[in-house]
Amino acid sequence: MRVECKCHGVSGSCEVKTCWRAVPPFRQVGHALKEKFDGATEVEPRRVGSSRALVPRNAQFKPHTDEDLVYLEPSPDFCEQDVRSGVLGTRGRTCNKTSKAIDGCELLCCGRGFHTAQVELAERCSCKFHWCCFVKCRQCQRLVELHTCR
Repeated sequence: MRVECKCHGVSGSCEVKTCWRAVPPFRQVGHALKEKFDGATEVEPRRVGSSRALVPRNAQFKPHTDEDLVYLEPSPDFCEQDVRSGVLGTRGRTCNKTSKAIDGCELLCCGRGFHTAQVELAERCSCKFHWCCFVKCRQCQRLVELHTCR
């Protein structure tokens, strides 16, 4: 959270100053959460003396702080279908052959490879604005490569 202030007064003077706490920009919050997610530690409850505490499941990891993200159970395998937990898997998903991000075939298809097919797409083209007030387009066919996970 950051503090933002605004001055109120005649001709821009700061007779009254109003301040409030504001949430950082969404992208900044998302980046911070991703950093915490990537460094999250799996923990389990254990009796420590007379109380219970969450300790790292793997003794090689450092104890977590109040600022760290922890989890009790690992995430399901999203690559394979699991009807019980509602995971659809990635078979048949459309992927991007050239991307290294999460939409890329290499990552999204979980190393299983992908199929490539030529498909014809219908799309609007040669659009013209007519006075007043509508746009008229033709429908064109375009041949594209479609990649889907095996």
